[in-house]
Amino acid sequence: MILSNVIPQLIGGMFTSIQIFLLTLLFALPLGLVIAGGRMSSIAPLRWLTKIYISIMRGTPLMLQLIVVFFAPYYVFGISLSADYRFVAVIIAFTINYAAYFAEIYRGGIEAIPKGQYEAAQVLGYSRLETFFTIILPQVFKIILPSVTNEVITLVKDTSLSFVIAIPEMFTVAKQIAAADASIAALLVAGIFYYVFNMLVAFVMEHLENRLSYYE
Repeated sequence: MILSNVIPQLIGGMFTSIQIFLLTLLFALPLGLVIAGGRMSSIAPLRWLTKIYISIMRGTPLMLQLIVVFFAPYYVFGISLSADYRFVAVIIAFTINYAAYFAEIYRGGIEAIPKGQYEAAQVLGYSRLETFFTIILPQVFKIILPSVTNEVITLVKDTSLSFVIAIPEMFTVAKQIAAADASIAALLVAGIFYYVFNMLVAFVMEHLENRLSYYE
């Protein structure tokens, strides 16, 4: 009976958590590839700029980055933003944070590809872009998938940090219900949600790994 009352109240928070998760992946995965390109660039200023960016994103808490992204427009530029900006700020902060991690994962995968493949592609008449997108990148995806899986699972749990700027995601709603009802039922349901969500993510990623195991 308690669960039948708790679950409907949590649905909105579940939906918000899933939105944060999907939108972060949508923007962070391609942005990470762009940043990895800058990190490996032969242009020294670009290489150092991306290296500093990655260092800052990985060296400071995501919670702090959320606060900075949310409050900076007002305190730095004097721009007043609507309440809707809260969700936008969450997506921006999560994207720039996870893009930094994905960039280093991409870089590791790209550097694992033997140089001979680039030379062979050049002999066959492939351009640099054709070589990267048709020969190198598919192999990189196969190499980096386990590391990407770890980051994606972490992202599921990190969505709970959105509470810091009052976004009513799953865990925030669960805490509010638990406080109002003096019961931990909502928190238990939230824990089950995160566990099941992560199991689903792990299943999908394992399926992708099996599909890409074409040399085994």
